[in-house]
Amino acid sequence: MAMARETPFSAVTRKMLDNWLQTDPEQPTSPEIVYRDILEMLSIKMRLTVFTVEGNDPKRWFMKAIRHSGFTSRILNINKIFADSYIGEFKDQTYMEEAVIPRLLQVMASQQPSMELVKTRLFGINLGYDRILLPQRNIDRPQWIISSSYAQFLLSPPRRIEQMDVADEAIIQLLVEGATAKEIAVSLSISHRTVEHRLERMKERYGARNTVHLVAMLIATHLDRSAER
Repeated sequence: MAMARETPFSAVTRKMLDNWLQTDPEQPTSPEIVYRDILEMLSIKMRLTVFTVEGNDPKRWFMKAIRHSGFTSRILNINKIFADSYIGEFKDQTYMEEAVIPRLLQVMASQQPSMELVKTRLFGINLGYDRILLPQRNIDRPQWIISSSYAQFLLSPPRRIEQMDVADEAIIQLLVEGATAKEIAVSLSISHRTVEHRLERMKERYGARNTVHLVAMLIATHLDRSAER
C-alpha cells in the first residue's frame, strides 16, 4: 500500500518541531531559531504568528504576524483582522476567549506543543484551520509562543434562515453531492428549467452570489444547527 503524500503543512510542522526539540531549556532561544528556515515553506493559506508572553493576563500578550496569509476571501480579510496587537485589543474577543486563549494557557502550563484542527467562529463566520502552537523551551517560564495555521474553510451562514420545502431540500442535497442541474432534474423527475428556477429563487432569498456560494451558506447553516444539538 502506497504511503499518503505528506501535506505541505505537515512538512512545516515537522521541521519546526525538529528545530524546537534542538533548543535547550537551560539556554532559552528566540522564536526565530525555531521558524527561520520554514518561512519559504509556507503556502498562501498558512500564517505564522508569535505571541510575546508578559505577565499572567493573556489579554496583555502581544501577537505579531511574522508571515501573513496570502489567502484572501470576500467573506473575511484575515490579514487585516489579525493585525499586530495585544490579544485584548482584538475586535472579536469571543473568538479569542474560545479558540485561542485556553490553548495558549494550556501550552504555557504543559510547556509542550499542541496540534489540532480548530473549528470555530470569527465575526459570525464558520472558520476551520489546522494549528500548531510551540512554547519556548525554558526551565523557568516560556516568554513566547509560536502559532502557525493552515486555513481549511470559511463558510458564511445565510443572512436569515429560510424554511425550505421538500423539493428544495432534495435539490440542495443533490447539489452538495456534486450533481449538476440537469442530473438533479433527472433524479427528481422535474424539468431542468424548474431546477434552475428554484435555485435562482433560493439564491435571491439567501443573498447568495452564485450556486457555489449558496451551497456553502447552506452547509454553514447545517454546521450551526449541528453545533447547537
